[in-house]
Amino acid sequence: MSEHKKYLSELKNPANMNDTTKQIYLVSAIVIFFGFSQLSLCQTDGDVSDDINNPALLPYITQIIYSRLSNATSSVLTSDISSQIKFCIKDPEADWDRAFNFSSNLDFLTSCIQKTKGEMTKRLCTAADLKFYFNHFFESGNVDYLKPNINCNLTNWEAGCEPGWASSVGSDREVDLRESRDIPARTSEPQPCCEGFFCPRGMTCMIPCPLGSYCPLATLNNDNGVCQPYNYQLPPAQKNHTCGGANIWADIRTSRDLFCSGGTYCPTSTQKLSCSKGHYCRMGSKSEKRCFKLTSCGPNTENQNIHAYGILLIAALSTLLLIMYNCSDQVLTTRERRLAKSRERAAKSVHEKVKARERWKSAKEAAKKHTSGLQAQISRKFSRVKSVKHPEHSRIEVDDDQSLVQHQTTSDSQQQDAVFDGKKMNPSDIVRMIHAIDDDPNSFSLESGYSDMKKKVPKDKQVQTHSQIFNYAYSQLEKEKAIQQQNKNMTFSGLINLATNTETIKRPKIEISFRDLTLTLKGTSKQILRCVTGKIMPGRITAFMGPSGAGKTTYLSALAGKAVGCTITGSIHINGKAASIHSYKKITGFVPQDDVVHGNLTVEENIWFSANCRLSADLPKPDKVLIVERVIESLGLQEVRNSVVGTVEKRGISGGQRKRVNVGLEMVMEPSLLILDEPTSGLDSSSSQLLLRALRREALEGVNICMVVHQPSYTLFNMFDDLVLLAKGGLTVYHGPVRRVEEYFSNIGIVVPDRVNPPDYFIDVLEGMVKPKSGVSYKELPVRWMLHNDYPVPPDLQQASVELSMSTPGSDLGNKINLADNLTIEHSFAGEMWQDVRYNVELKRDILRHNLLRSKDLSNRKTPGILLQYKYFLGRIGKQRLREARLQAIDYLILLLAGACLGSVTKFSDESFGAPGYTYTIIAVSLLCKIAALRTFSLDKLQYARESAAGISSLAHFLSKDTIDHFNTVIKPVVYLSMYYFFSNPRSSFADNYVVLLCLVYCVTGMAYVLAIFLEPGPSQLLSVLLPVVLTLVSTQTRTSEYVMKLANLCYTKWALEAFVIANAQRYDGVWLITRCGALQKTGYNLNHWGLRISLLILAGVVSRIIAFIGLVTSRKK
Repeated sequence: MSEHKKYLSELKNPANMNDTTKQIYLVSAIVIFFGFSQLSLCQTDGDVSDDINNPALLPYITQIIYSRLSNATSSVLTSDISSQIKFCIKDPEADWDRAFNFSSNLDFLTSCIQKTKGEMTKRLCTAADLKFYFNHFFESGNVDYLKPNINCNLTNWEAGCEPGWASSVGSDREVDLRESRDIPARTSEPQPCCEGFFCPRGMTCMIPCPLGSYCPLATLNNDNGVCQPYNYQLPPAQKNHTCGGANIWADIRTSRDLFCSGGTYCPTSTQKLSCSKGHYCRMGSKSEKRCFKLTSCGPNTENQNIHAYGILLIAALSTLLLIMYNCSDQVLTTRERRLAKSRERAAKSVHEKVKARERWKSAKEAAKKHTSGLQAQISRKFSRVKSVKHPEHSRIEVDDDQSLVQHQTTSDSQQQDAVFDGKKMNPSDIVRMIHAIDDDPNSFSLESGYSDMKKKVPKDKQVQTHSQIFNYAYSQLEKEKAIQQQNKNMTFSGLINLATNTETIKRPKIEISFRDLTLTLKGTSKQILRCVTGKIMPGRITAFMGPSGAGKTTYLSALAGKAVGCTITGSIHINGKAASIHSYKKITGFVPQDDVVHGNLTVEENIWFSANCRLSADLPKPDKVLIVERVIESLGLQEVRNSVVGTVEKRGISGGQRKRVNVGLEMVMEPSLLILDEPTSGLDSSSSQLLLRALRREALEGVNICMVVHQPSYTLFNMFDDLVLLAKGGLTVYHGPVRRVEEYFSNIGIVVPDRVNPPDYFIDVLEGMVKPKSGVSYKELPVRWMLHNDYPVPPDLQQASVELSMSTPGSDLGNKINLADNLTIEHSFAGEMWQDVRYNVELKRDILRHNLLRSKDLSNRKTPGILLQYKYFLGRIGKQRLREARLQAIDYLILLLAGACLGSVTKFSDESFGAPGYTYTIIAVSLLCKIAALRTFSLDKLQYARESAAGISSLAHFLSKDTIDHFNTVIKPVVYLSMYYFFSNPRSSFADNYVVLLCLVYCVTGMAYVLAIFLEPGPSQLLSVLLPVVLTLVSTQTRTSEYVMKLANLCYTKWALEAFVIANAQRYDGVWLITRCGALQKTGYNLNHWGLRISLLILAGVVSRIIAFIGLVTSRKK
């Protein structure tokens, strides 16, 4: 009794309970709640004991007793028990109905009433009995040998204490089944347990078997002396003792024999039927379920084979994906083909008109020559009056024709009027021939359409079709070609007028001037540039040359505002004002040395994307087409415009063409400042000249062009306007016009030999490989340039400058000059490490500040907003995904195989609600989806860095990629479950599994974004493999430290596993009730937390995406 008093005191004070005691209390409460609260009869056994032998009244009496049992439920629902079992009982009334609603068949109750002669309630276990029983069960895990109690102990062991037997409290006593304090004395009239009830060993009371169980009377197996099917033995000392009823109901591991076996179903706890053909019956079934179509279910089938549905699902999904990919690809191909045809028709039409116009001009020139000769002959033959009159009119006509030829913008109507007046004045056959030429429809349509196209078409609302747009674009291109042809023969005054023409120069000017510009690395204090002074003018092409290590690329990076990890001193002015170059980011183009282009897009798609995102948002579509076509034609990319650029793995266009595409991405945005880092590297002479001619045309529009070149050819060298020569150490040797560079060097004693390319000779001199005959050292050249321009000389070079100014031309002062004024300070090992750490920290800080830098926009260009750029990104990424369809198919195939293998190898276990299979599922899906999602951001980091530096929205870039990846997020769970679900066939629905897996894929995809952005490909792939395995091991630990348990609660793998298990556990009821509550309590899961776990997975996916976006913005590559 002391144990019971201690237990009761713990019940009164729940805070004093330990974890094991709480578990015992909860599970005991389940049985109290669902079993015997319904069996708490009013004490009316004596009223019906006299009528149980009356067959006519017995069914009525049984129904009255059962209705009284059911009416007792309401009092229990309002008790404290319902709040204690919320973790495993979601709907108490529904779970009670599935476990203890015997209203459909009360035969076992009638039989028990007859067998006990109306004293059934005196043999039932009270709440105290149940707590004692389940206390021992959860403490020891064995209910074959219970602790001694008031009824069964060493001094008192009645027949009712044996398994399958029960006793009564006596005819003169009444019992309250809801009594939870004391176990009543129950030793009278022992007899076997009723069918439909079970009687544990060491207790003298009965407990009803729940629905889904089979509790018949046991039969003795004479061969081994075991009472089957319950496997307990008869007491050896009691020869008259027989086998009783069932002896135990617990979880599936302990009381498997009590559960209705697979392939059969038990409508009541005393009836067991075989499953008929076309139906299947799982373990613990109360009724048989019809098999789906396309499945074969014979008699006594435990589970239906639904593999065919998985095959049908994957076949339907594959067909749908093939249709989507093929239709999308076909739509894109058809659209591109139609655009190409429209473009070709427009180009052909314009070319034909140009040829007709040339023929017309040639014919008119010939006709005018003949007219002049004939007019002279006519003037000599006719009278003086006529000879005066007619030549006058003929001169008028000729003058009109000449004005028509010289002024191409004159309309055809005016030409026809002038010729018509001439026809009236001189009706000769030659003039009629001129009239016929004038009436040429080709020439007429060309002149009228061509001359007024630029003024009228952009504002004309009728220019909507692709044909009209392409006609406008190619007409403008032909007109520009004609103007360029005229400019070749233009006089000097004409060139001046062209250069000052506001219609030609339509871009804002950017002039960059700098003085004493010095750039020093923060970590090593090494000076990359020293005391650089000069000016870069708009409308000119400036070439930067020098030996390797002279700081040419650093020079351009400093001008473009891209230098990080260094200290910049001196002054840089933009258009005469101390402004940041970042304020002109929208009209500044930077072409990197590497060909940073999208290899899975065509040439035209790469250029069009740059044009859409970087040109003015209010620019009409015809003008955009004109710009794109002009860039493609000027760079000589017409033949490969529809070819994929290609990558290292997949061959595309040639290296020279790829280089030109790299330049075209910046030219198409019509910059005012264009900086190119070695654009001619890897190009042959003809390609380089083609590129320079395209850049020359940009310079005519006022673009300031700066470029680094390595030893260009003489022809290419003469195409530059200005030259900047740098010596080692970042000092300027020459900065001025190209045409004066040889003159300058010859004045200081460096003469280029005959048949030697000047730029090659200058580089060799600066490298120290060639020594001029005059004896001038290359170390003197920077000082000579400073003295030549009266620039301030650095302190370390002032002594050399004095000696140099006083020396004779032939003196060698090179040994006295140290160009690289970088003192190397010896440090200890720890000092060097500290210096490296400090430099890396400062470098990261500079990169972060540079990425987050926001300057006032002074470019006066309104580029498309985030939504419009998001639209452009969706189109681009969609095309890229379509071209990667094979890679996507491989991802789906691997998921398919993983689902088939795990679904067939990991058999679904009812004991754990399929937890092992779901554990492997979480690992496999997390691993495969993470690795696939790494490609989203790890493959185009350089392309993103270039685009974001140019002002393209990072948010639009991130959202568009995430939006496209949602397609995989939706499809991949279906692909996996099409095999796993239909091979393992869990009790939870396909929809429940799909929702959990959908949220899991969304979560791990966001985590993959973080790994791909913050880490390099190698470490990110390694972590993608390790994280799911390690986190799953942590989250499945049940007996470990408190720290590990708290860590497990933060693991997404535990959230997903709990959601899977809960979705399955909800499908187990009736006889599975104790198994469900015991398993959930052991793992710490809560049946009401399914929605919470789903929300946590989604929240983790959202938070990881936010972190990934922050990393994308702050840590992009330079």
